[in-house]
Amino acid sequence: MVRVSVIVPCYNEENTIELLLDAIYHQTFPIREIEVVIADGQSTDGTRDKILQFTAQHPDLPVKIIDNPRRFIPAALNRALDCSTGEYIIRMDAHSIPEPNYIDTCVRELDAGKGENVGGVWNIIPSSDHWISQSIALAVSHPLGVGDARYRYSSKAGWVDTVPFGAFRSKLFTEIGKYNEDLLTNEDYEFNTRIRKNGGRIWFNPEIRSTYYARENLQALARQYWRYGYWKWRMLKNDPTALRWRQVLPPAFVAAVLLLAIMSPWLFWSRILFGIVVGIYLVALVAISLVTLKNRSDPRFIIGIPLAIMTMHITWGTGFLWSMVKSVFRS
Repeated sequence: MVRVSVIVPCYNEENTIELLLDAIYHQTFPIREIEVVIADGQSTDGTRDKILQFTAQHPDLPVKIIDNPRRFIPAALNRALDCSTGEYIIRMDAHSIPEPNYIDTCVRELDAGKGENVGGVWNIIPSSDHWISQSIALAVSHPLGVGDARYRYSSKAGWVDTVPFGAFRSKLFTEIGKYNEDLLTNEDYEFNTRIRKNGGRIWFNPEIRSTYYARENLQALARQYWRYGYWKWRMLKNDPTALRWRQVLPPAFVAAVLLLAIMSPWLFWSRILFGIVVGIYLVALVAISLVTLKNRSDPRFIIGIPLAIMTMHITWGTGFLWSMVKSVFRS
């Protein structure tokens, strides 16, 4: 009998999909009670071959591959939900690796009534040995880079506004609906907002851990955070109550720096404020890098970590502002 359906959106993940499947196969939860449903966006690399090779070697773990012709995550999740049969739904990414007790702990916490959604900590690691890749992994794990998103760094259990991925009872999707396909990203946060508005809770337990591969270079990081910021505004436009302080800071910072830079040629005080704001920001970034460097031997982190955090803040904030401006002119 299938009790747990692990749903996975996937596109061109040939380097990590076997790692995920192997981690699911070695869970402490009974393998006979797990199924995996992979919604593939018609991958053009060797992803499907890797999945088929794994299933041939591990026939005791049912793995379904379904097509996701729309090629974006909410659609993939909904297609996977439609094909799932488990009492519990656990959402994973194809470039993540859950700890062996991941499913066991999720089911235990759901059965204990801790929340309608339970999740835990991302252990973020570099995608390569390059110093920029390592800097990005450190940046996306630091509070200065991600604010109060506790799943990035916290060791204290409690109720939160969101968790990565998530574990749910399948009946929840009947009660409040599935993922919002009008959003190309931020679908997890929007779904968690609906849980809270419906009177539910999101429970964070640091015993629930998964390893997550950060973006490999600054260009990929910029695309990721632009997308986050752009679609965050689209989500907040429909539900302003979901706004959190950490989401205000990047667009406010970008808007302030841009406005001061535009006014600086004409107003002396604008030049002074511009220098103060940018100076404090850069000093904070370098200070964070120096603290991190105590446990690292590569001095290039002094450059890499500030570059990564700046990339995150500026692209997130700019994407948010651009989405906001576009929506104003469209209305």
